[in-house]
Amino acid sequence: MMDVRAIFGLSALLSLVSSVVIGRLYVWPWLRTRDRNQALVPLVAPHMFLRFIGLSFLVPGVVSPALPAAFAVPAAYGELVAGILAVIATIALAKRLPWAIGAVWVFNVWGAADLLFGFYEGPHAGIQPEMLGAAFYLPTAIVPLLLMTHFLTFQVLMRKQPS
Repeated sequence: MMDVRAIFGLSALLSLVSSVVIGRLYVWPWLRTRDRNQALVPLVAPHMFLRFIGLSFLVPGVVSPALPAAFAVPAAYGELVAGILAVIATIALAKRLPWAIGAVWVFNVWGAADLLFGFYEGPHAGIQPEMLGAAFYLPTAIVPLLLMTHFLTFQVLMRKQPS
């Protein structure tokens, strides 16, 4: 039988590869033909739903009681903040408010940093995959997809806008 850490790593890697393939072949070509606001809404909006799932790191029974608080607390609350920022940015984009692009920048920098910090902090806090319990799918299935949307959001934010 395959080692649990190998299953975890392989799941996360293959999810990231799949997300990159979909992003490169289907999402980016569509985004390139849209104005910035039109391109950003479908990249930011999913975070309004998916980021709040991170609060499950604080729910006993969903995760093991052995899950270190040094990981669980910042991951859960970082996700909560990212979700709130995604709501603000999505509403601002939909209403074409003058500060919408700034809100997307704040959301995207925070959200990407939060996910990357989780990948850094997990091993340093001594997390074993089985400690994640039912939340195993977050870093192995959802986080790679969210990282891809953050990357694409940075791409859209940095591209030249017509005068």
